Amino acid sequence: MRTAQQRGYAVLPVNYRGATGFGTQFISAGDLQRGRTMHDDLLDAVQWTATSGVTSADKAAIMGGSHGGYATLAGMAFTPTTYACGVDIVGPSNLFTLLQTIPPYWEAGKQQFYKHIGHPTTEEGKALLKERSPLNFAQNIQRPLLIGLGANDPRVNVAESEQIVAAMAAKNIPVAYVLFPYEGHGFARPVNNIAFNAVTENFLGLCLAGRAEPIGATVKASTAQVRHGAKFAPGLLEAMR
Repeated sequence: MRTAQQRGYAVLPVNYRGATGFGTQFISAGDLQRGRTMHDDLLDAVQWTATSGVTSADKAAIMGGSHGGYATLAGMAFTPTTYACGVDIVGPSNLFTLLQTIPPYWEAGKQQFYKHIGHPTTEEGKALLKERSPLNFAQNIQRPLLIGLGANDPRVNVAESEQIVAAMAAKNIPVAYVLFPYEGHGFARPVNNIAFNAVTENFLGLCLAGRAEPIGATVKASTAQVRHGAKFAPGLLEAMR
């Protein structure tokens, strides 16, 4: 977020319903609302930025990590003309497979996940999870997407990124995908954080015509593996050589 601000972007963090910090009623308001009213809260925020003069309607991007990564994928798939581009960091694309791969240390809280997201063992729950999973609507995505993931993520399996990248690539939809070996749910190593920030700012620079510092040696110094779409981040192909 700070990097985007330093490059001159107006950044709006949104406390959508279901977020923590505002009491249990606010959290519960997000139950079973992924891809619906939680998504609507973000759309309201985008509309506000346009009507208040913060930006124009065609210059809004969406970026987030974990659930924010899911929200990015949902925004790009469910409302494909709202955002000029998106950056998904460790976000799940398929809510059903996400719940199937809950790590053992979260076993005690599994029922809470079902309450918040949907139940993967009931017919009603399966239908809801299918309906709210961006993967199933990947063909609707129209704008460029950048995806970053840690190869050892215990919460969001590598398949969560690779399956939506494959679906988009099959339709020739622009998507760049950077995988970081030895990283988990986020990028803990400074060299990897720096590398993904460099890729992100160049991706946004192309999408939003913003400022960007050249990628330089940042990617080479990291564990990054560019699995797809290097051409969608200016300088990334050269940085890999």
